[in-house]
Amino acid sequence: MPEFDAADVRRYYDQNTDGFVAHGQGGMVGALHRPVWSPGTESADVAFRYVEDRIVEYARTLPEGPDPLHVVDLGCGVGASLCYLAERLPIRGTGLTLSPVQVRHADARIRQAGLDGRVVCRKGDFCAPPDDVMSADLAYAIESFVHGPDPARFFASCAALVRPGGLLVLCDDFRRGIDSAAGSRAIDRFRRGWHLNTLIREDELRRLATGAGFEHLSTDDLTPHLRLSRPRDHLIAWFVGLFGWLPLDGTRFGHLVGGSALRTCLARGWIGYDLAVFRRR
Repeated sequence: MPEFDAADVRRYYDQNTDGFVAHGQGGMVGALHRPVWSPGTESADVAFRYVEDRIVEYARTLPEGPDPLHVVDLGCGVGASLCYLAERLPIRGTGLTLSPVQVRHADARIRQAGLDGRVVCRKGDFCAPPDDVMSADLAYAIESFVHGPDPARFFASCAALVRPGGLLVLCDDFRRGIDSAAGSRAIDRFRRGWHLNTLIREDELRRLATGAGFEHLSTDDLTPHLRLSRPRDHLIAWFVGLFGWLPLDGTRFGHLVGGSALRTCLARGWIGYDLAVFRRR
């Protein structure tokens, strides 16, 4: 049984999404994921769009047909990624999120972008998509896979959703070697603070994907391109250190505790941030 069920994850995002958009570092562009400062990147806007730009590249490798490509965002947040893709590609997009608060944000963003009729974000579980969601030419999950209750169930769902020859792109946190009690404690703080169920190694990810009918195409380690020592990060670490004796992971400050623990894990090599691509056989 997962520690955090769908209702727990929904409450987490219902409670925090307004704050993420208003005060998060990517809120201005609707990005609820991390910026990737690849070589030559000079602005935060470009860094926040790194993963989406890679997805654009993958989508362009798919053969053209009579109908637009159907792209599905598995854990779509406030719909910003799908809107960004639809502004650059002639796609139809469907986003799924557990959070009605995020659906509200996404609906407003889609209307503002003039993408009604091409992009829709719906309340739904990516491990059990609504029956009327059409097959995907490309599906992706950016920092949402870790919330899923069971990785095998995730891949089974994706195998039913993605058409043969289609692509599945995952960008998320994956375990590396842990050889200390400190590492285990930090990962547990990260997991509890962000309501995560699925923190697995990248080799296990590939094994589960292969077993579900996907071919592994590539995995890129993006960890070296993350900025982990911003002044804001040091301030949050100070706050967590000062009040860390309190059970903050169950409060509105849980995401701060989890985020601070994540930065420690990334910096010490206990967790890595990977972009993995699979093709449906």
